[in-house]
Amino acid sequence: MVRGAWCAVRGGLRITRALLVLALLVPLTAHRSPLAAQGASEGKAVYDQWCSGCHGTTGAGNGYAATRMLPRPRDFTRAVFQIRTTASGELPTDADLRRVVDEGMPGTAMPAWKSRLTARERDAVVGYLKTLSTFFQGQNPTPITIGKAPRSTPETIRDGRATFEKLECFKCHGELGRGDGKSAPTLKDDWDQPLKPADLTEGWNFNGGYTVEQIYTRLRTGLDGTPMPSFSEAVDSKIITDEQLWHVAQYIRSLSPERPPEPRDVMRAAQVATLPGGPDDSAWAGVERYYVPMVGQVIQKPRWFAPAVNTIWVQAVHDGKSLALRLTWHDRSKSPDPAWDEWLGRMQQAMTEGDAPVSATQGPDRLYLQFPLHAGGDAERPYFLGGSSRRPVYLWRWSSEGDDLEEGTGTGLGSFKAGAGGEAAHVARYDRGEWQLQITRPLVPHDTTAATPFPVGETIPIAFFAADGSNGETETQGAVSAWYAIYPDVPTAPGVYVTPIIALLLTAGVGLGIVRRAQKHRNG
Repeated sequence: MVRGAWCAVRGGLRITRALLVLALLVPLTAHRSPLAAQGASEGKAVYDQWCSGCHGTTGAGNGYAATRMLPRPRDFTRAVFQIRTTASGELPTDADLRRVVDEGMPGTAMPAWKSRLTARERDAVVGYLKTLSTFFQGQNPTPITIGKAPRSTPETIRDGRATFEKLECFKCHGELGRGDGKSAPTLKDDWDQPLKPADLTEGWNFNGGYTVEQIYTRLRTGLDGTPMPSFSEAVDSKIITDEQLWHVAQYIRSLSPERPPEPRDVMRAAQVATLPGGPDDSAWAGVERYYVPMVGQVIQKPRWFAPAVNTIWVQAVHDGKSLALRLTWHDRSKSPDPAWDEWLGRMQQAMTEGDAPVSATQGPDRLYLQFPLHAGGDAERPYFLGGSSRRPVYLWRWSSEGDDLEEGTGTGLGSFKAGAGGEAAHVARYDRGEWQLQITRPLVPHDTTAATPFPVGETIPIAFFAADGSNGETETQGAVSAWYAIYPDVPTAPGVYVTPIIALLLTAGVGLGIVRRAQKHRNG
């Protein structure tokens, strides 16, 4: 069932943590069990079927799947909620609860239910959730007043950056908003579970949305149960103005793409005259970036449900002789980093229910790229977790330990046989929470039986594996992608450009002749 679910996801190229959690942890059935007639009984029936596996039968956040999740599922009995339109420490409104049920909590295991449950079922489950805590009895929470956002300009964004620094948001979120601030390794929620600060450059993963208004609301309300405070007091005490807080929201919004990125099946490698010299070469600025979503390796034991890397950006070019790839991903630490020992200790305590104990020492950061060893045509792609003995993969394995790149073959998750005389060259660079890795290799290798050729004008399947050593991840426990494809562009024949020009000149010449004849006829 698990492998089938993964293949179904791969077919649509829309891999999300939510779908994997549904495939692995929620007991799906061929037919829905009939719900109770109305009211609380209906809400309980929905909750028991779809929510109790994570949140527990009593709502205490202790379902059978809970111990494999970070952050942990919400404990409804405590009535401490992050996403609200109410003031810090207040209960959420019914609309707040419904919004989370509808939209889910991006970046966590909480999926969106609006496409699976009817509106009536979602309303019913919201009503039932409020019965799980006595705090809701007799309460009528009131949203805070959210005005209209001022017009965003380069000046307001600069002011937002200055206020961001004044409020010392960088201590958790990092200088560039990548979640790598100095306080990041020490963060935990109110129940001592490790908690990562948001990567502000990936707004599509924000809980509660990433419009300017939604970000401003989070700044005013805070995220109860987490270290993220409310800045309402800073406004009320005139440390900053309300307008400045709006500018912070505009600055944060400016760090993410205008629209959420979408994965694309095929990633083009344009032909260039000269390949970039490294990942920081300015030539990469003009090369299209492709988004590859990553999810925890939860298919094969030892599984991993708390991956640190959730996005890889891929760029590709070739010069007719060699292919160059630039891979960019965010990683809060350059592993191993002693500052993250405290974090790793919390991971050891939090992930005790996993398939294998979390390592007591940090490992390196890793990025693996795999290609079918024998590709071409409509050949079946190998198993995406490192291939198999029947269909091996050609592997590039990069590690931050010694900044080492190996070439070889794989016949399964964690299996690797180094090849002789590798031809791939690389340059790696780490800067403030971001890895950049450029790998360059001839399109046609010396030994096509041991390395995959990259023919121009053909698609080359490619898949990725990433691991953060400071997060307890290893060569088998980390984040994985589905299969994608690189397409080295075919050079455009000169005639493609010359022919239209000639046709244009001929057309212009004919037109000019007609005009002259008409003028001569009129003058005659």
